[in-house]
Amino acid sequence: MSDNNLVQQFLEAASQGDVATLKKCLEQGIDINVRNKQKRTAILIAAMNDHLAAVSFLVEAGVNVDLQDETCFNPFLFGCINGKLELVKMMVKANTNVELLTRFGGVGITPASEKGHVEVVRELLTTTDINVNHTNFVGWTPLIEAIILNDGGEKQQTIIKLLIEHGANVHMVDKYGVTPLELARKKGFGEIEQILLAAGAK
Repeated sequence: MSDNNLVQQFLEAASQGDVATLKKCLEQGIDINVRNKQKRTAILIAAMNDHLAAVSFLVEAGVNVDLQDETCFNPFLFGCINGKLELVKMMVKANTNVELLTRFGGVGITPASEKGHVEVVRELLTTTDINVNHTNFVGWTPLIEAIILNDGGEKQQTIIKLLIEHGANVHMVDKYGVTPLELARKKGFGEIEQILLAAGAK
């Protein structure tokens, strides 16, 4: 089988969650970190298709879990963005680099906070040393994203409480010098305003 065919077979097996074929390709000498045109590795392709058994197999086989595709996705960041708790747990256990950035310059907790993925946020805050005050390319912390990019509902309130409990700085402003409290008031999020006030926000 030509190298190209082997690569194709390997990546296709990842997309189907076909562990037996993945194993066979590795036995034939395929590079476990080989990528497609979008720079996606087999583990990322398996992760994006919810094939966790294939993800687990590739981790055990020694894959590099941190390689990012052309849109900055790797299994960990894909999991954080899409609320895939089991995938995130697997990647944390596999010692993924939690400091790698999304294409917007956030770390994993940034999109998880924005999108209301409560359990992913809780997992990251309790099992990793991810930077709860990381500032992305547009000057927003996870706390600010949780306030301004969602609906202010119960999930967001829970996330904001979790972030504060784990060291989120309620005084860190956006790039225009606007505080989280001012942002919550602008959005009319009364419950979030009260959470911030209780944490000493001004």
